[in-house]
Amino acid sequence: MPIDATRRKKLNQLLSEGTIVTRPWLMENDFSRHAIDNLVKSQQLVAAASGVYTRWGGKPTWQGITWFLQTNMHLNLTIGGLSALDMLGFSHYLSMSSRKKIHLYGTAKLPAWVNDLSDDVNFEWHSEWELLGAGKQATSSNALLDDPLQKFTRRELWKDGKDDLLISSPERALLELLMDVPKGISFEHADQLMQGMTNLSPRSLQALLEECKNIKVRRLFFWLADRHKHSWLGKLQPERIGLGSGKRMLVKGGKLDKKYNITIPEFL
Repeated sequence: MPIDATRRKKLNQLLSEGTIVTRPWLMENDFSRHAIDNLVKSQQLVAAASGVYTRWGGKPTWQGITWFLQTNMHLNLTIGGLSALDMLGFSHYLSMSSRKKIHLYGTAKLPAWVNDLSDDVNFEWHSEWELLGAGKQATSSNALLDDPLQKFTRRELWKDGKDDLLISSPERALLELLMDVPKGISFEHADQLMQGMTNLSPRSLQALLEECKNIKVRRLFFWLADRHKHSWLGKLQPERIGLGSGKRMLVKGGKLDKKYNITIPEFL
């Protein structure tokens, strides 16, 4: 067993402020059960949930939790939707909820303990993709992309620029957000966000929309884009993007937009 000073130094190297570790992960990194128990007894490790620890005096941040899930647990989870847009400076919407909601998208489900770590944060997992396997066709007509694994993503630095997080590009995050209209996000909020998205990449949008498997998302995207008439809209080729057939009722008591065959709130 390493001496206490050596063990403490190694722990501080592995566990920076704001991040978390799990007991299995510590054991994989040469900490014995006895060593872990001693670190807990000496309060160098503090239990944040069952089998999950943070440093003494530190509080796990949502970035630190997500970083551990992505980097150390190697889970296919991407910060997306409204959370990605917020990180990228597109969202200025003030939530009235006491808990910040972090939207994670991917094929790996969240560990059961993840929402026990903080009273200030709630992680919400989205799996709009039902895959036969990485790179294969999606099995559901409600899927967003054929192959979602790290497509249209980017790395954003956090924690003094030392580590990075995998997040959706603004173009992909917009389509992920539209998946949740109107149940998870209101038409009005989506409309406000679209209004500020003046600098999207038409090349990325074209590729995403051609891959997008969700007819509602395609139609709603073009309805909002028409409404705000951003300069990138004229560079898209909608004839290569199918909009399906038939009507889609997105909101009860709404008004039918005859161009895109979707019902929208009358006040919009």
